[in-house]
Amino acid sequence: MALPDRLASPPAGDGVPAVPGGRWRTPLRLAVAGLFLAAVAVVLAGQWRQARPLLGRLSVPVVLAAWTPVLAGLYATFRSWRAALADLGGTLPQAGAMRVFYLGQLGKYVPGTIWPVVTQMRLGRDYRVPPRASGAAFAVFMLVLVGTGLLVGLPVVPLLGRDAADGYRWLALVLPLFAVALSPPVLNRAVAVALRVLGRPPLPAPLSLPGVLRVAGWAVVSWLCYGVHVVVLARRLGADGGALLWLRCTGAFAAAFASGPLLLVVPAGAGVREAALVLLLGSTVTVPVAAVIAVCSRLLFILGDLAWSAAAVVAARRPVRPPGPRPPPA
Repeated sequence: MALPDRLASPPAGDGVPAVPGGRWRTPLRLAVAGLFLAAVAVVLAGQWRQARPLLGRLSVPVVLAAWTPVLAGLYATFRSWRAALADLGGTLPQAGAMRVFYLGQLGKYVPGTIWPVVTQMRLGRDYRVPPRASGAAFAVFMLVLVGTGLLVGLPVVPLLGRDAADGYRWLALVLPLFAVALSPPVLNRAVAVALRVLGRPPLPAPLSLPGVLRVAGWAVVSWLCYGVHVVVLARRLGADGGALLWLRCTGAFAAAFASGPLLLVVPAGAGVREAALVLLLGSTVTVPVAAVIAVCSRLLFILGDLAWSAAAVVAARRPVRPPGPRPPPA
């Protein structure tokens, strides 16, 4: 599956490095698409080797039932990102927004954290979204996603046993820092300083408190969905409990997921999330069951990213460049 339409380099000076010569643009698009998909394939193959002998304990209907809230959660994260972009003055149609976000998300499977934002900045140019707005929206989205993950996970950590409480007590120190960083005055000031240092114009619009709340609201919805998929897997593997089980699973997954971006060189937090989830679920289910949940969860997320990316390709097959002048340099 190649990245569709125009993953081409915009002119020099727009905030994204240009590629000399139009004849190199198509090979570049194919090379970037191949790199992203090869990275996804490597991660998928590694997870499949671990998950294959364990999936025999899970029926196809159960796996599909667990995958459904994952897909819903991935859609909620898309809405969270789109809310951030809209608040910063970047408007996209639904199909175009899906294309920019979900194809950009494939970049998280490449080591480093720059690939999703670089891809989103390039794809956003096709819809006249200034790269500086795309970059700022991604930064705000990630800060809110991690911050709300800590917010959801922190109150639940004491319920997850002594080992979890001892290993993740640092969350109590990190969360206030995110709360300060996510206030609109601080964010707007930080973005303005960064743009001024880079010699770029200001953003089309400043971040507002209602905008941050919308971003955070969709992020919290995603955590609630992700907690459901952990519960579905845990119950099938023998865990008991009702609302308390869902509370523990949601908090454990949110805290584990938020740990992934802290290691910048790991593709999509691979390994970090699984290890954290096994530790945090240790008092809720047995360690072997927690390991099965962690591996199956990772596999479902990879398949979910691929499914939403395919849907975005189908939705955005129409020409994407609207009439009108190019946006000003970022």
